[in-house]
Amino acid sequence: MNKFQKVAIAFAALILLGFAPAKKSVEFVEYDLANGLHVILHEDHTTPNVAVTVLYHVGSKNEKPNRTGFAHFFEHLLFEGSDNIARGEYDNYVENAGGMLNANTSQDRTFYYEVLPSNYLEMGLWLESERMMHAKVDNIGIETQRKVVKEEKRQRIDNRPYATWIGESFKRAFTKHPYRWQPIGSMEDLDAASEDDYVNFYKTFYVPNNATLSIAGDIDIAQAKQWIAMYFNDIPKGGEVPRPNIVEPPMKEEIRDVVYDNIQLPAVVTAYRMPAQGTKDAYALEMISYLLSRGESSKFSKNIVNEKQLAITSLSFPYALEDPSLFFTFSIAQQGITPEVLEAAVNEEINKLKTETISDHELDKLKNIVENSFVTGFSSIQTRAEYLANYHVYYGDANLINTEINRYMEITKEDIKAAANKYLQNNNRVVLYYLPKSEKND
Repeated sequence: MNKFQKVAIAFAALILLGFAPAKKSVEFVEYDLANGLHVILHEDHTTPNVAVTVLYHVGSKNEKPNRTGFAHFFEHLLFEGSDNIARGEYDNYVENAGGMLNANTSQDRTFYYEVLPSNYLEMGLWLESERMMHAKVDNIGIETQRKVVKEEKRQRIDNRPYATWIGESFKRAFTKHPYRWQPIGSMEDLDAASEDDYVNFYKTFYVPNNATLSIAGDIDIAQAKQWIAMYFNDIPKGGEVPRPNIVEPPMKEEIRDVVYDNIQLPAVVTAYRMPAQGTKDAYALEMISYLLSRGESSKFSKNIVNEKQLAITSLSFPYALEDPSLFFTFSIAQQGITPEVLEAAVNEEINKLKTETISDHELDKLKNIVENSFVTGFSSIQTRAEYLANYHVYYGDANLINTEINRYMEITKEDIKAAANKYLQNNNRVVLYYLPKSEKND
C-alpha cells in the first residue's frame, strides 16, 4: 500500500471537518559513516516517541532465479536474535519497553522499524546494529522461519480468493527481469538452499554500505549522533553490492490467460507495462489511477460499479517500482456478468482517456487529491522516517519529502492523455480472467 492509500481515511476525515492543515517542511540532517552507512535524522518533539528504521537496498529482484524468496525470508530470519540477543528475545526488548516493531519486503528493498518511547532510542540503535553485524543465520533459525514463511504463504496467498492476481500478472509480463517472481518466492527454492547460501546472502546485502538508518521523533540530534557512532562505526564495510542490470524487452503483443481460483464471481485483471517510479510518465499514470478509481465519483466507480452495475468493485493503481513495472486494473464481476462484458466496460473507460482530454475541473480535482494526500501523508514519525529513507535510496534526494508534490502539480491534461496513449495499449498488457474452479471442466 502506498502513502496515498494509507492516508485516504485521514483525508476523508479532514474534508468532513471542513479544513486541511498547512503542510510543514520536514527538517532533517543526513551524513555518511566511514563504512558507507547513510544516516538521516529528523527531530520532532510533538510526542515522546522515536522511530528507528533501517532500509536495506535489497529485495526480491536481487535474488538468483533458483534462490527466490531470500529477501522476504530474511525479513523474518533477522528477528531470530544475534550473538548478543538470545533466540526469540528480539521482540521482547521492544515490547517490554512499550514499543512496536515490524518489517516489510518488496521487490526493491527490505525495511525494518521500531517505534519506541524516546528514552529507549539507544536500545533501538543497539538492536539494529546487532541485526546488521551479529544476526543469527544458522540452521536452527532457518528451519524455524521456513515453517513460518510457508504458513504465511498458505494464509496470505494460497488460501485467499483472488490473492494470486499480482503474481500471476508479473510472471507473464516479465520473462527476463527478476520482477517476474514475487517477494514471497518459491518454497522449493528455500528448501533447496543450504546454510551457506543464507550466510552469503546476509554477508552480501546486510552491510552498512547497503543500508540507510533513518530516525525520526523526539531526539536530540547531537546525542543521537554519538550513539550512532558508538553502535555502527565499527561495523565493517561490505563489498560491492551486486545490482541486477537486466532490461526487459518490450512487449510485442497482448498476453491473455485464464486462472481458475477458489472463487464464486469472475474477475478481470489488466496489467500494462509502465515506466520506473520517479519518471514524469509514472506520475501521470498515478494521476490516471486516481481519475479511474479514487472515490465514488471516479470513472470506474461511477460508470462500471454504480450506473451499469457490472462489478462489485473496480480499481486501478500503478505498482511503481525502481525499475519499469506494471499499471493494474482489477475488477470483480457482479453475479451473472461475464468477464467479457466487464472487460469491455473497463476498456471503454481506458479508451476514453486516450481519445478525450480531461476537463480543467477534473485536473484540479486530481491535484487537490494529491495535495491533501501530501498534507496528511507524513503525519506519523514512522512514515516520515520511512519516506526519508525511500527518497534517499530510490531518488538520491531525501528532500523530495518536501518537494515531490511539485512533480505532480506540473502534470498537465496533455501529459495524462499522452501517458494513456503511450502505455495503456493492448499490445502492452496482460489480461487475466479469474474464473471459479467449478468452471474448469465445463
